[in-house]
Amino acid sequence: MTLINTFTVDPARAEDLLETLSRATEQTMRHLPGFVSANLHVSDDRRHVANYAQWVSAADFKAIFDDPAVAAHMREAAEIAESFAPIIYELRESHERR
Repeated sequence: MTLINTFTVDPARAEDLLETLSRATEQTMRHLPGFVSANLHVSDDRRHVANYAQWVSAADFKAIFDDPAVAAHMREAAEIAESFAPIIYELRESHERR
């Protein structure tokens, strides 16, 4: 299961948001059952930050919302961002260079 959460942010706050998401991942998310990986991206204009996170299952991902530390991290990110759009995806294909 893949979560792609795209945040819109004031370019002057992009680094703050990246730091917040990185800290949340290091301190909390990566220790939760089912966590696979997270990748943080920033657009060239610094108006968008994307969190591409993978979890073993949708059930594992949904369970994180029961953790008070997760809620605290999400509130902090939401206070920095102007908006965010989390979308859950199912991996259908993966292609690699051979």
